[in-house]
Amino acid sequence: MAPRLSVVVPIYNVERYLGECLDSIAAQTFEDFECVMVDDGSTDDGPVVAKAYAARDGRFRLVQQENKGLGAARNTGWRHLTPGTEYLAFVDSDDTLPPHAYQLMISTLDETGSDFAAGNAMRLRTTGLSPSHAHRRPFRETRLRTHVSELPALVTDRTAWNKVYRRSFFDAAGIQYPEGILYEDAPVSVPHHFLAERVDVLAEPIYHWRVREDGALSITQKKTDPRGLIDRVRSMELVREWLLARPEPQFAGYLSAYDRNCLVEEIPMFFWSIPDGDRNYWEVYQRHVSRLLNAIGPERVAELNAQLRLKYRLTLTDAMNRFIAVQRLHRAVRRTRQAAARRAGAIRR
Repeated sequence: MAPRLSVVVPIYNVERYLGECLDSIAAQTFEDFECVMVDDGSTDDGPVVAKAYAARDGRFRLVQQENKGLGAARNTGWRHLTPGTEYLAFVDSDDTLPPHAYQLMISTLDETGSDFAAGNAMRLRTTGLSPSHAHRRPFRETRLRTHVSELPALVTDRTAWNKVYRRSFFDAAGIQYPEGILYEDAPVSVPHHFLAERVDVLAEPIYHWRVREDGALSITQKKTDPRGLIDRVRSMELVREWLLARPEPQFAGYLSAYDRNCLVEEIPMFFWSIPDGDRNYWEVYQRHVSRLLNAIGPERVAELNAQLRLKYRLTLTDAMNRFIAVQRLHRAVRRTRQAAARRAGAIRR
């Protein structure tokens, strides 16, 4: 008889963290699961850790492949699931789960019948746990049987690992993780929000997202890496291409909402780090972001506030020296305000 839950764990050079990750899965209060570990061509002893787990706990098994990247490893794990499992989850191999995570999400899905559940996350550091800023808005409160059209902040819920899917929904959607790029989560997670009939949003943290503090930075910590910028833009383009290809009339509205999210939320994530990059990073930013802006269209840029309109005009006209000067000024003002707010808070305490 198939277990109720399948968990896919891609593994690549995370020997230091893998045991803690697998321990947290084994310790789940929901015990009826299988864990498909996918070694993506690791060059450290991570596979040794994984094999030891598979040897002592029959719920864990290891699949090995040549290095192809995170998206490909997730797809491989999906292809190796036991037929007939009811639910599906993904875990990154340097992260951990609180013991109740899957019990909470699956009991909620059993009650609601929703297509998937998505939960809040905490950042995991050596000093402890703290709230994930990236998950703050969409997971402010629990909302059952909701949809991105009712809770627009869900368009920012891009991560793969804070979800439990009803496997029939995931399989029928037919969306594979893109291979060969970074930021492969959004081209799957965002379309799933638009496709779902109902989604359960849980304010309780169900995932511990590690901040690397050992010099081996994670992808999201590499702020001036040109490849990261290129692939993040490509990730947005893949979501847009998927939305544009949908014939249903409501998807035109979904595309409009997603474009605004790109302009107001996602592209501005690059702004903060631009002054710290080198000329190559500036050129990569200008070329790839301009391509995305032109695809979205000038009429959408014209709807934005004056500060964003200015930065996008400087981007499109390749006036990067002026852009950097403006951004340095805005960054200095923001830091001054943040420092003042911290001082005011300290005085009140």
